[in-house]
Amino acid sequence: MNNKPKLLISECLCGVPCRYDGRDNYIEALDLLNEYYELVPVCPEVLGGLGTPRDPAERQGNRICTADGTDVTTQFIRGAELTVRIAIECKCEQALMKAKSPSCGYKRIYDGSFTRTLKDGHGCTVEALLKKNIRIYTEHDIDLLLAQKKR
Repeated sequence: MNNKPKLLISECLCGVPCRYDGRDNYIEALDLLNEYYELVPVCPEVLGGLGTPRDPAERQGNRICTADGTDVTTQFIRGAELTVRIAIECKCEQALMKAKSPSCGYKRIYDGSFTRTLKDGHGCTVEALLKKNIRIYTEHDIDLLLAQKKR
C-alpha cells in the first residue's frame, strides 16, 4: 500500500504536451517529487474541453479570453471544477501548479494584454483549489515542497 501523500500536479510539468502551444513544461525534479509524493497529474484546460494546441488565453477581469477576443471562460471554469473534484476525491492537500497560467498561476499571472506583462492574481483553478484549503506551490517553489518532506 502506498502511504505517500498525494500531490496534485499540472500535467505539463510532468512532460505531457498539453500546453496551449502543444509543448510541455517538464521539470527536472519530477523523479525526486515522485519519491516523496504520489503524483496526481491534471490539465484543467484540457479537462475543460480545450484542445491542444489551442490559442493562448489570459485573464481579463473575471473573463478568460484569447488574443482575438474569443471567450473561453466556460471551459476554464469547467476545468477548474473538475480539477477540484479530482483533488478532493484523491485527498490532495497540496498542488504543484504551472506559474503564470490563466488556470494554474499562483500569485502572478499574465494581465490579459498578451504583452507578457504580469499582474498580481491567481488562475481560476488555483482560486478554486484555495477555496478548498489546498496549499499551492509552483515550479519555482519545489525546494519548499521537498523541504517539508525531508524534515
